[in-house]
Amino acid sequence: MNSVKIPIKDIKFVLLDMDGTLLDKYFDDYFWEHLVPERYAEKHNITFGSAKEELMKKYKVYEGTLNWTDLDFWSKELELDIPALKEQIKHFIEVHPHAEDFLKMLKRQKKKVFLVTNAHYKAIDLKLKKTHIGKYFDSVLSSFDAGYPKESPEFWREAQKRLGFDKDRTLFIDDTEEILKTAKKYGIKYILYKARANSKTKPKKSNEFLHILDFNELIG
Repeated sequence: MNSVKIPIKDIKFVLLDMDGTLLDKYFDDYFWEHLVPERYAEKHNITFGSAKEELMKKYKVYEGTLNWTDLDFWSKELELDIPALKEQIKHFIEVHPHAEDFLKMLKRQKKKVFLVTNAHYKAIDLKLKKTHIGKYFDSVLSSFDAGYPKESPEFWREAQKRLGFDKDRTLFIDDTEEILKTAKKYGIKYILYKARANSKTKPKKSNEFLHILDFNELIG
């Protein structure tokens, strides 16, 4: 962790986001921006462009809410079997380079490691089965368990109650700045931004937080 000056010896708890942080967000971006519009266009006999435009507006309405990642909600809203469509392209689900090496290092160092995600439990199940990284976590907390999305301060109160982390000895890594801001405001001491969320798009740097592109920056 020397390259980003995070004092690993002072950290006991590590909270990690899933999509975009540990896992390549290419799967999710392709799914919601290509496959779903494609199937929606077929269903409604409209062009792909029209379908994508309509869906992007729908997605935007629910951004930052529990519905945003609720697969059952979107199945009903779009009249498409969203979990089944995800199954069809599960071969696109990939762990970011060196993420598993980082997880192994944390376990060797006896850190408490928690997955904290806005993902729906059906998406979590699919991704953990495909990647086999579930074994590295002491616990998994979804926003659906907490009752609030990670963008909300209430999520962090609930997370601390359930996971029992000490804010002053906790590192949190996520690829969404809005979520990092909420966690920082709540009092999480060590915050890192994962700048490369999707392996096929340009990394987005942060002006507010220390960032990493690759987990090898944290392995020392």
